[in-house]
Amino acid sequence: MKSPPRFVGTLQSDLPASLVVFLVALPLCLGIALASGAPLISGLIAGIVGGIVVGTLSGSPLGVSGPAAGLAVIVLTAIQDLGAFNIFLVAVILAGLIQIVLGFVRAGTVAYYFPSSVISGMLAGIGIIIFLKQIPHAFGYDRDPVGELSFRQPDGETTFSELLLVLDSISLGPLIIASVSLAILLLWESRWFKRHKIFALIPGPLVAVVTGALLNLFFRSKLGLALSPEQVVSIPEADSLSGLLGFLTFPDFSALTKIDVYKTAVVLAIVASLETLLCVEATDKLDPRKRVTPTNRELKAQGMGNVISGFLGGLPVTQVIVRSSANIQSGGRSKASAIIHGLLLVVAVIALPTIMNLIPLATLAAILFVVGFKLAKPSVFRKMFRQGRDQFIPFIVTVCGIVFTDLLIGIGLGMVVAVLVILHENFRLPFEISNVPQERGERVEIALAQQVTFLNKATVLKTLDSIPDDSSVEIDASESVFVHPDVVELIDNFVIGAEAKNIDVVVNGLDHRPHVSRPTGMKVAVKPPSTLKRERPQ
Repeated sequence: MKSPPRFVGTLQSDLPASLVVFLVALPLCLGIALASGAPLISGLIAGIVGGIVVGTLSGSPLGVSGPAAGLAVIVLTAIQDLGAFNIFLVAVILAGLIQIVLGFVRAGTVAYYFPSSVISGMLAGIGIIIFLKQIPHAFGYDRDPVGELSFRQPDGETTFSELLLVLDSISLGPLIIASVSLAILLLWESRWFKRHKIFALIPGPLVAVVTGALLNLFFRSKLGLALSPEQVVSIPEADSLSGLLGFLTFPDFSALTKIDVYKTAVVLAIVASLETLLCVEATDKLDPRKRVTPTNRELKAQGMGNVISGFLGGLPVTQVIVRSSANIQSGGRSKASAIIHGLLLVVAVIALPTIMNLIPLATLAAILFVVGFKLAKPSVFRKMFRQGRDQFIPFIVTVCGIVFTDLLIGIGLGMVVAVLVILHENFRLPFEISNVPQERGERVEIALAQQVTFLNKATVLKTLDSIPDDSSVEIDASESVFVHPDVVELIDNFVIGAEAKNIDVVVNGLDHRPHVSRPTGMKVAVKPPSTLKRERPQ
């Protein structure tokens, strides 16, 4: 008898998680479409394709794909430059084809070169941004589209200046709904609720959403509490399926003759692939079971998703950290949760738009408060601080970069700082020395590090030049994996000049290296590595 698919055994966990992801994805898809200057339905199409198509083809067990906030500015500019949304869709299809090619040429391995400190910073930075961006929606101030994550916003404000405007524009209805929803979510997270099976069977976010919708209906007859249309979910409604199809936009392939379409496609492919690979690394880091996503397969899946999304009139898709982290924190265990969330989006668009349009954005803000806090809780910062400054500095630079600019710039700043920290450490510790030579006749032991690069030339040269005449020196490279030829040349030159200074030199471990050439008559003694205790230079 044929065994059932593997994900069947995880449905008990994946179904509640998919519901949470659906509730998070619904306003994000609409908000990102609004911020991108595209039809609202295009964001929902991208969410559906990202869930069903990419979720099925991807090898990521917990990643969720859909329209990405990081592409909103690029999409907005591209639509304006190309002149029409249907022309932009051609660029989306071409970008998908480029991603498929990138997958076949194994470009996904780029993901393995991102330091964990930068990935941790990305998660914490996104958590802070999610939290800050939802505060206005919780207070009923909805000028900035849901899902917009950049520091400088489409409404002309910044993340922090928007918070000041909220104080003068508080709406009591959304504030009550957000407070009640957040209280429900926190109660569901408490130990007492978790001990009772009945509460485990009913997801807290579902209770919060139903409560929020009921309060919305109740407040309609209450003066000063009623919610305005921009304070609730807004799915395009149609009288029939044919009417819904009328909302769709299809690509204009006559635009294939325009060079700007190809330029846009290349930009979309590169940025979407980079965001996907970053999210893959972050999602794998959050995965309790520490599974590893095949990145080349992920690029192919994302490429196919973009091809289909472009054909159906949807925005470009990437794997996205907000929905992926919500999936993980809600207990998702397999890719079934991503696929089911896509199916729920289909049902919401086709069958339940009227009901979905009762959901207050304030309730969804409360759900995202919890997601954001879990990503950026204080224990994350304490953990990174304890790991030392070489981990903490790139981490905090990445966090600040994301909060004060956007995702890609923040990641770029974190990567630059991480590389600089590595170079600094490499420059600072090319060797260990038993004592700093100050007087004639001293015995000096220098043990080279495992990696000694050309960046260490200045330090090595300065140390060798500081050795006084009539001294005894042992240079031990027996534990070195690599010594750059430039450094070897410095040591060779030092040995040649040592005779004139009456310095007795012993060199261990360099004689067996094929790239080391010895001058004729070079004075080198070979002896076993020293067992004396070595101290790091102060």
